[in-house]
Amino acid sequence: MVYESIIEATEEFDAKYCIGVGGQGSVYKAQLQTGEIVAVKKLNDSPDIEMASQKALEREIRALTGTRHRNIVKLYGFCSSSRHSFLVYEFFQFGSLKDVLNNEQRITTFDWNKRVNVIKGVANALSYMHHECSPPVIHRDISSKNILLDEEYEAHVSDFGTAKVLQPYLSNWTSFAGTFGYTAPELAYTMEAKEKCDVYSFGVVTLEVIMGRHPGDLVSSLASSSSASSSNSTTSHWPLQQVLDKRVPYPIGDVLGQVAFIVKMALSCLNPKQEHRPSMQQVSQAISAHSSIRISSSEDIKLEELVDPRCFS
Repeated sequence: MVYESIIEATEEFDAKYCIGVGGQGSVYKAQLQTGEIVAVKKLNDSPDIEMASQKALEREIRALTGTRHRNIVKLYGFCSSSRHSFLVYEFFQFGSLKDVLNNEQRITTFDWNKRVNVIKGVANALSYMHHECSPPVIHRDISSKNILLDEEYEAHVSDFGTAKVLQPYLSNWTSFAGTFGYTAPELAYTMEAKEKCDVYSFGVVTLEVIMGRHPGDLVSSLASSSSASSSNSTTSHWPLQQVLDKRVPYPIGDVLGQVAFIVKMALSCLNPKQEHRPSMQQVSQAISAHSSIRISSSEDIKLEELVDPRCFS
């Protein structure tokens, strides 16, 4: 009955109900006969990519049926038939974090407290997946488009089509997965799935939330200065104020100190050497403890002062 209700609600997946398109399929908004609104991810069904879509379906089901966390999207059910294969999730009217960051009207209400809360939510979800799930789950595609926000700006990690459930005593080598600009540098020469790959992606997303845009130039500059074993990068001398999103008022007091700590934390997550990155459990605990750096609003703190690989040691 639910299957037929979804087919009816989307008029056989008509394009006018489509609210997003991804690598494995398209997402539709469906209002059921009960009045409840759900998100339906319909997997691609063309013959050349059907096998990949089926594997993505299996990965997503395997990852989500074993997870129960407030910051992870809820999977209500799934269907795999000769006609259609799709998954049914809770629906978030606010869309993705990327949508909010790119919306000039909505960004003005996305203040620093809300941004810290979003970062905290993602950190808590990843910490749960890495350290509380048995076996651990690696997302492998943490990016701003895969983080959904509710009306309270609470973060919900979504899209587990590339997720990897780590099997003890078995090889965890796999094919490449992820979004360009968010993937860890070690994936260029190794395809072994590890938690620290998610840690790196989390660092990129965190800076994106703080800066209001993808931190591509900053990340590249940090990688270049690291490989040169020096801090001669021009961006490393940027004042913190230059990095923060200018579309919202500059943070002051305790909020400024907390934002500065989060930037420091994000930079540690972006360490080119994965063994020097913190675990998501360490990151989650640090944010939950409201860790901050004591600085005055007038102090011109530089990014290079926040690059500290011993931040979580």
